[in-house]
Amino acid sequence: MRFCLFSVFSSLSLREKLSMKILLSFLLVISLGLKSAHAVEVDDAYRYHIEVLAQSILKPMELEIAPDGRVFVNDIEGSLHIIRPETDAPVLAGKLEVFTEQENGFLGFALDPEFLDNHWIYLFYSPTDYSGQRLSRFRMDGDTLDLSSEKVMLEFLVQRLQCCHHAGTLEFAPDGNLLISTGDNTFPGAPTGGSAPIDERPEKFPWDAQKSSANTHDLRGKVLRIRPTREGGYTIPDGNLFPSDGSSGRPEIFVMGCRNPWRMSVDEKTGIVYWGEVGPDAGGDSERGPRGYDEINQARMAGNFGWPYFVGKNFAYADHDFATGKNGPKYDPMRPINESPYNTGNRILPPAQPAFIYWPYADSPEFPMLGSGGRTACAGPVFHYRAEFEDTEGFPEHWDNSLLFWDWQRPFMKWARLDSDSNLMGIESFTDAVILRNDGKALEGPDEVGRFQIQRPVDAQFGPDGCLYLLDYGRTWGPNEDSQLIKISYYRGNTPPVAVANITPDAGKEPLTLQLSAEGSMDHEGDALHYTWTVHPGDIKIAEGHDAEVTVQYPGNYIVTLAVEDEKGAITQSSVPLLVGNSRPKVKLISPVEGDFFEPGTPIPYRVHVQDAEDGDSDYNDEFMDAKVSVTASFLKDKEEREIVPAGLAAMRNSDCLNCHAMNQRIVGPPLIEIANRYRDQPDAMPQTVKRIIQGSVGVWGEVPMLPHSQLAEQEVEQMVQWIYGLNPAEQGENSIRGLEGHLQASAKSEDRFAIIEATYTDFGHESVHPLTASTRVRLRQRVTEAEHCDEYSGLKILGNKLGAIEHGSFALFKNIPLAQVSGVTVRVASGGLGCRMALRQGSIEGPVLALFEVKPTGGYNEFVELTSEWNTLNKRSDIFITFENEGKGGLMDLDWVRFNP
Repeated sequence: MRFCLFSVFSSLSLREKLSMKILLSFLLVISLGLKSAHAVEVDDAYRYHIEVLAQSILKPMELEIAPDGRVFVNDIEGSLHIIRPETDAPVLAGKLEVFTEQENGFLGFALDPEFLDNHWIYLFYSPTDYSGQRLSRFRMDGDTLDLSSEKVMLEFLVQRLQCCHHAGTLEFAPDGNLLISTGDNTFPGAPTGGSAPIDERPEKFPWDAQKSSANTHDLRGKVLRIRPTREGGYTIPDGNLFPSDGSSGRPEIFVMGCRNPWRMSVDEKTGIVYWGEVGPDAGGDSERGPRGYDEINQARMAGNFGWPYFVGKNFAYADHDFATGKNGPKYDPMRPINESPYNTGNRILPPAQPAFIYWPYADSPEFPMLGSGGRTACAGPVFHYRAEFEDTEGFPEHWDNSLLFWDWQRPFMKWARLDSDSNLMGIESFTDAVILRNDGKALEGPDEVGRFQIQRPVDAQFGPDGCLYLLDYGRTWGPNEDSQLIKISYYRGNTPPVAVANITPDAGKEPLTLQLSAEGSMDHEGDALHYTWTVHPGDIKIAEGHDAEVTVQYPGNYIVTLAVEDEKGAITQSSVPLLVGNSRPKVKLISPVEGDFFEPGTPIPYRVHVQDAEDGDSDYNDEFMDAKVSVTASFLKDKEEREIVPAGLAAMRNSDCLNCHAMNQRIVGPPLIEIANRYRDQPDAMPQTVKRIIQGSVGVWGEVPMLPHSQLAEQEVEQMVQWIYGLNPAEQGENSIRGLEGHLQASAKSEDRFAIIEATYTDFGHESVHPLTASTRVRLRQRVTEAEHCDEYSGLKILGNKLGAIEHGSFALFKNIPLAQVSGVTVRVASGGLGCRMALRQGSIEGPVLALFEVKPTGGYNEFVELTSEWNTLNKRSDIFITFENEGKGGLMDLDWVRFNP
């Protein structure tokens, strides 16, 4: 179909592109080793909706949802935060002074079952004035933690000579009892070798978990169960592992034999306790015992769960003598015996209970659906459906009586389907609409784009509304600006169709022939769709159907809108701006180029080239075009550029807002800074602005109308407006200058390892046609490149801030190194193993050797030395492969960084 537009339009209206909600599915059943209890699978991914409630709570640990809707979150550094439903800005309720070494800190908390009446909150933390863990009750005064109200309920000593394992989940059971998980407080590394830490030699108690987990008179490595009293103390409920008089063990103990029960939950209906047991690291079975497993455990009643004598399905370790290196007999799960000199409790222990679900690093024959990779097991809540969830967008009945569990490290999230007696019936996938990834790579694959990313789920709770509230720790083990609190709800009823308008090209000289396509439009319920194309201004119908061809004869600023209607009358619009009479400029950074080096604190020279059909070529019109070029520099600590996007800005990017609004310049609508300046100090402006965005408006900022956005949820629009109102011109400054040539100042911070240089050109427009902007960017690197920032690797692991677990034949790849700027390298290495030959090769793992290092044992994996090699400068760019060779050996060395010397 062809259509010729003869009218001359002088203004551009708002682009009405569908605001795609991020929708989650919980219905893809992957029960490879276990059969699903539900034969019918329903793919309703589009009904799950995710909202970001808060961001950038560094090192978050636990969350609790108060009956009044407030969400409480603690971080391990000592802070308690509150997020109210009506705002995405966390409030700092209070901060404890805590000891934070060796995984200690503010470990966990719980709200009293009668919180609305008594305002009591229970905090479990590592104090600085006591070498142990402390459970205290405090009182909340509104949104403030009253530190003066502390009542110390329980304390126990820990060793702070060596790391680690402190667990720290607090959960109330439906009967009012409080459960606390505690870790074994035992060092997991050498000489244990990832096996059972039972080193009984003198002064080796930090390496012996028999002092704690297997000790009936010690509160470490346990799940404790107490009943708080109004006075601030506690009593011992019936049903714990040992009598309340303490005659045969600490009466607080409900479960013993835990290693690191880091994340625990209690079934609100049955009172059954679940926890994720973070297991040991052995990669394979040996004479000393089994490989390492992580576990999900289920305690219907008090019991011993075996650590450090058993792991997984009661796989037994040998009684290893660390003094002689000899193995004794395997421990008996029916009659474990603790003969450690560090044991202060009973010698004969209760029988060991096997794990409910368990998995190693490798693929699991018993639970193949859990895959392979890293391990940090976490047990989440059991979902119980209620009819009122139909009105609150709570989770559907399909997931009734299912346990949510996940692995923080691998990562994955799964449902454990339970029968009416809480037996395991099957394991099913959390969703294919959300992706769990923490490798720092962008979501670019066809099965990745459009999925919401969760990196490291750290805690999750179902609220009284039946929605899931989930804490995402962020990408790394440390503090992460990309941590977030999210809420997942479930939409019911007919959902509007998805409308996606595509026009090619979207700018150019007149007359301009356009190809219109509704590719990507669809209806989740499978309805037949009707497509209508209109052009604005004038709201002129120009085509019907999925595809069409249109010729625009005259210059102007237009909007082409696609309206998609389903069989039930639900309509969604998607709009794209069209500029006829002005072509897009082309921008290129002549220097620097991708992969170049920069030095901290020194100037970065740059040169830009611009071509524009209307404005000309910057080689000949440099004075004319110079002022329209903007060049900015931003600096990153990590090789993966990960912009931390506030919830409001993220919602705007998912809608069409930024097609017509820019930060500091008018496109179609006013600059966002102007909107912020007008309304920032008007407390009553928010509701009216939200209404205008949803319903549309005209005449507020000129004659160009803003089309309605009825597909957007009110809360989503509120997040957008809050972000806009929060813009401050004084905070918009960055390392930015104008001009085709100049110098940018590099960050002086050594930890800023990468720089992004972006050049932008906004043309002059053409007569009445609006200007167009084009940009380009390159990434620079410091000469000192962290090893973990390599582009690819094989046969080794990223261990925090270094490369380790290096085997013979492994390699690390650094792409696009400007060898013309390099005369040699310095490497920082350590070896607690046998060392190896480390080569830097050009182009491939078998390429020419540029540098060769004989890395010898340094006395430990933390004993680093620097080695240097020189070579003749090569006038080319090349990938650099670092290869490691010591045939038949593993654990050869660690690599901290590489410096490409000038």
